[in-house]
Amino acid sequence: MPRNDAKQPTSATPPLSSITSIIAVVDDDQALRDSLVWLLESVGLTTHAFADGEAFLAAEHGDYGALLLDVRMPGMSGLQVQQQLVEHRAALPVIMMTGHGDVPMAVAALKNGAFDFIEKPFNHQQLIDVVQQALGNAYEQRRAVQQHRRLKARYQSLRPKEQNIVAHVAEGMTSKEIAEHMQISGKTVEVYRLRAMKAMGAANLAELVRQAVALELVPTLTPTPSPDE
Repeated sequence: MPRNDAKQPTSATPPLSSITSIIAVVDDDQALRDSLVWLLESVGLTTHAFADGEAFLAAEHGDYGALLLDVRMPGMSGLQVQQQLVEHRAALPVIMMTGHGDVPMAVAALKNGAFDFIEKPFNHQQLIDVVQQALGNAYEQRRAVQQHRRLKARYQSLRPKEQNIVAHVAEGMTSKEIAEHMQISGKTVEVYRLRAMKAMGAANLAELVRQAVALELVPTLTPTPSPDE
């Protein structure tokens, strides 16, 4: 049964939030687009289809959770569309759809950050599994970004001396060393450190250090290669 390329959200409840469960399908083959829309919506995934890469890039693609992208299309190829997304720093997992002989192009896409590729003709369950994995990956990445933003906001809310103490703790300095370095009393160091831990939501010093590392307040240690490496 014919379907419009511009799909409206269905009433089915997606497995993730509505923001991260919308799938974009970009392929110049209308029969394949319709088939993919039917398949994905049959498992509760809202799907928007596009006949070419230009139409997809012209649309607002920030709300999509994953992209099924054909490698070979008239006009912009799938690789060119992917490169545009990379240049615009779009956090969107891309699943390349390849035909016979397109594996080298799929490998190039993987090297450029694609999530996976799947060969035509598709195994329906395999396609659904890959899409669900991509959605899960996108969900975790977005959650990590949100957590990092919250952590950064907490750190920026600290007083300058509290920020300095967090950095010095992460550097491995003792309270006595911090006091001497900052020319304040050891008791003041303890007060500022406890305030910082409370504001940062750190339950203990180890967690405070991990937060400082996540915020890149101190450099991470590069593992020393073993003699056998």
